[in-house]
Amino acid sequence: MKKFVLALTGLGLVFGVPTAHANPEADRAKVVDSLAHKYPDIKFENYIYGALAFDPDAKSQYDSIMDFPPFIGMIEQGEKLWNTPFKNGKTYADCLPNSGKMIAGNYPMYDENLAKVMTFEAAINDCRIKNSETPYGYGDMKTMGLLTAYARTLSDGMKMNVKVEGASALKAFEDGKNIYYSRFGQLNFSCANCHLDNAGNRLRSELLSPVLGQATHFPVFRGGENPVTLQNRFVGCFKQVRQVPDKEGSERFNNLEYFLSYLSNGLPLKSAVYRK
Repeated sequence: MKKFVLALTGLGLVFGVPTAHANPEADRAKVVDSLAHKYPDIKFENYIYGALAFDPDAKSQYDSIMDFPPFIGMIEQGEKLWNTPFKNGKTYADCLPNSGKMIAGNYPMYDENLAKVMTFEAAINDCRIKNSETPYGYGDMKTMGLLTAYARTLSDGMKMNVKVEGASALKAFEDGKNIYYSRFGQLNFSCANCHLDNAGNRLRSELLSPVLGQATHFPVFRGGENPVTLQNRFVGCFKQVRQVPDKEGSERFNNLEYFLSYLSNGLPLKSAVYRK
């Protein structure tokens, strides 16, 4: 852990905690412009590949793996969950917009009636509840993880299109932004320290992935057959900096996902994918 601290400390910082009032499109443009200036040879659309965008050799290996992904059986399990009717005979396709196709890029979205951010996982659980089914746990990779790994493939190619409209939505966006830029944990790091300030730099043997595109490809399968949702990854990041994490599906994590996803607006979705 000491080496981890020294490595990050030596990378340097650019962005600090933002001002209190957010302008979502200005925030997104600042991030896009910053990375474009730092990495002019990387095309905007290639940020969906995460850290692989900085490493042609690793990207080539990824392409080979994706020709015959080791997690195809897991996706099939998710498809079975998706197609299995509820006790009342209805399915997810009956209660999600557009039968669940080409919609994932609209999430997270702010629901004025519920006065909170609704993630794609929340929409799926809302569907289950309306059909008298028990909601899935956000951290349950065998249900929510596999189900969303398949369900998001129905939106492959859709461009991220998260909206921030109205004072309440902006407040949730600002909260997510403040979480992203604020330092926390015993190591006193923020999300931005790794994934914005030092995106593309190496930490030990690994390249740090950029904030752009991170929300477009989760859930991912790490090491072959281990599904990991975006908020499950939040939990892992918090633990790495020695901060007690919030629970998946919490208001703070939902707002963080809202901010993070908005930054990737305009990038195409691609799920599910392999990661180390």
